[in-house]
Amino acid sequence: MPEQHLRLAVIIGSSREGRTGPAVARWFVEEAESCAMYDVDVLDLADVELPLSLTQAAGTAQGGRLAALAERLESADAFVVITPEYNHSFTAPMKNLIDWHRTQWQAKPVGFVSYGGLSGGLRAVEQLRQVFAELHATTVRDTVSFHGVWQHVGDDGTLRAPDAAVPAKVMLEKLQWWAAALKDARTLRPYAA
Repeated sequence: MPEQHLRLAVIIGSSREGRTGPAVARWFVEEAESCAMYDVDVLDLADVELPLSLTQAAGTAQGGRLAALAERLESADAFVVITPEYNHSFTAPMKNLIDWHRTQWQAKPVGFVSYGGLSGGLRAVEQLRQVFAELHATTVRDTVSFHGVWQHVGDDGTLRAPDAAVPAKVMLEKLQWWAAALKDARTLRPYAA
């Protein structure tokens, strides 16, 4: 049976000035595109303006921008969150994105590429797993994490991570399995949370 070509939304979860997220994301997108399993859509939260107030009025004020963002998430078969760790957790913009979009995550797999200091962002990943479980998403076990990430980023802003290629490939394969299985399941029987 031929493999399905799937839509993968890669979310850069940091919007902080001087952030490392874009370098990590560029590296990961190259890895994802090289395996030829995905059409990749990169969503950078630094470019997304979501209201902090989760009210209907705030959503209405956003109008088409919120609808376009919801459509991008809805059309994804799988997600990879590129997350730093801030104060032992993930970022406020990431939580805001998650909270504004409830159904778009349901019955879809989520993978993680984390980065930071000693912990490599893994505490942020563990908290994100709890949040996505509440939204009926499936998180894949295998992750990629960069401990002391700043040592891997060159002066040109390029992430050099030859040792991370194998973990990325493993995660992408697991994500692809879950994405295909859940897409087939959603087609046969729409998911009801």
